[in-house]
Amino acid sequence: MNKKNILLSGFGLLPFGVIAAQTDKPNVIIIMADDIGYSDIEWLQDLPAVNTPHVKKLADESIRFSNAHATSATSTPSRYGLLTGMYPWRKQGTGIAAGDAAMIVRPEQYTMADMFQSAGYATAAVGKWHLGIGAEAGKQNWNGEISPALKDIGFDYSFIMAATADRVPCVFIENGKAVNLDPSDSIQVSYTQNFEGEPTGKDNPELLRLHPSHGHDMTIVDGISRIGYMKGGHSARWHDEDIADNITRKAVEFIGKNKENPFFLYFGTNDIHVPRMPHDRFKGKSGMGLRGDAILSFDYCVGKIMHTLDSLKIADNTLIILTSDNGPVIDDGYKDQAVELLGNHTPSGKFRGGKYSAFEAGTRVPFLVWWKNGIKKSFTSDRLISQVDLFASLASLAGGKIEPAAAPDSRDFSKLLTGKGKKGRKYLIEHNQGNTLSVITSKNLKYIEPSNQPAYNSYTNTELGNAPIDQLYNLNNDAGEKNNLAIQKPSTTKKFKKTLEREKQKGYLQK
Repeated sequence: MNKKNILLSGFGLLPFGVIAAQTDKPNVIIIMADDIGYSDIEWLQDLPAVNTPHVKKLADESIRFSNAHATSATSTPSRYGLLTGMYPWRKQGTGIAAGDAAMIVRPEQYTMADMFQSAGYATAAVGKWHLGIGAEAGKQNWNGEISPALKDIGFDYSFIMAATADRVPCVFIENGKAVNLDPSDSIQVSYTQNFEGEPTGKDNPELLRLHPSHGHDMTIVDGISRIGYMKGGHSARWHDEDIADNITRKAVEFIGKNKENPFFLYFGTNDIHVPRMPHDRFKGKSGMGLRGDAILSFDYCVGKIMHTLDSLKIADNTLIILTSDNGPVIDDGYKDQAVELLGNHTPSGKFRGGKYSAFEAGTRVPFLVWWKNGIKKSFTSDRLISQVDLFASLASLAGGKIEPAAAPDSRDFSKLLTGKGKKGRKYLIEHNQGNTLSVITSKNLKYIEPSNQPAYNSYTNTELGNAPIDQLYNLNNDAGEKNNLAIQKPSTTKKFKKTLEREKQKGYLQK
């Protein structure tokens, strides 16, 4: 696929080109979990409150990266960074996307999916998307073919949630068209005002089966009020308990149809994101309420993918990366007893903060790499790596091409991912919901730049890591980021500030 280059002032051409094709290219599956914390699942030695046997089996046979990071502490930008190989803070408009957002990854951008296509792979995106769709915000043709769509950024097939589970429109979009839509009951969407006669969570709480704790009180779909207003499309609306099964079924179908040829599957699960409403077969099984039950649902989906690969006899040459888009959040907008039933479980482990935060729990995420044909032994690595590096690393493993000036922040750590090397990143840049940037190094030193954004999110009960002063932490002995060393170590602080300024000067995309 030929695309116009996205040029950033200060970025030259990357030293990537066409890489020699391999004789037996691995299938590649990225399982992008949603809002799963560092200690929510069984993947390291610690024991979370919820048993996840399928994840544990995968982890036992994987390289487990204990110092892996999303680029961002929220969903939209971290997914953008993974699929484009570019830090999302370099581009305006990569914050949390509204339900009617236009496509944030534009057709002229060269994506990870484009790279896999260049290597002869079939490509698919299934599940949560949250990167917008269509040419212009608020003007999508929800009742016809939406353009541009995922086919325009490298995905041969797509079956996605239009936005997120807590935002309208609550319908699946398959290859650019709403699924099961009755033409006589057209979809209407607004993020400014309600449609006459449509009930909302705010005005009609008696119609709800799950009540909001903050926000999320607009149009009611399936007995749950959402963000935004929607009218029509009743036959296309999803049933929340079936979301996981529906997207997993589509993922399995794609794998089956492409078992004879190399394929790339981006599988975005939704389970732990609010509103948490797992299937009845999981409800009440975790002892931790709907959030814990949703973790069980996620584990089940992982098991279905693994079972499919085994049954098709293609497991050995399939590379799976399991990770999360950001850190955990407990109360993110609904009264689902996640806080009350949390008990002694700490989703973020020893780290401070969570989703939305510049502190470590915002971006340090589970990260597993599984590939029987390519990884000789399983172990835990403490090398520093970011999801933004998957673009270049997978291009190396798949024999894919990276167009000039594409994936400017991605680095090839294919040897690290497969256990053949020990070199990780020297440093990486991260950012939180308020666009506060931080730098973490391979020596586990972390700097957070000054910010006048709020220090605390009272709705989600999250420390955001923002402060009007420099922050410097040594994570080796202060994983909770409690002891600010910035004043004690002015020369180190100055070096971090120079590093961050140098990265900023490399360039931004303004649109």
